[in-house]
Amino acid sequence: MRIVVTAYNSEPGQTDDTPFITAFGTHVRDGIVATNFLPKGALVRFPELFGDKEFVVEDRMNERYYYHMDIWMAEKAEAVKFGAKFVDMEIL
Repeated sequence: MRIVVTAYNSEPGQTDDTPFITAFGTHVRDGIVATNFLPKGALVRFPELFGDKEFVVEDRMNERYYYHMDIWMAEKAEAVKFGAKFVDMEIL
């Protein structure tokens, strides 16, 4: 499946008033993704970007985004540099 992938970080302007807590109540960390079209706990990979690294759905996005995924990154500069990419995603 090909989808648009972007990145976000724990900055209040990009999140709600609890920027380090996901929509499901977990703490953000490396390997977290936000999306609205897969259930909590779903595992995905982006082979062309991250090889065999697995990501887990533990956050949600604004409801206007559906077939779109946001990867959490610790630094704003890293997220901005990542930009938006149209890539293949594997659902595990």
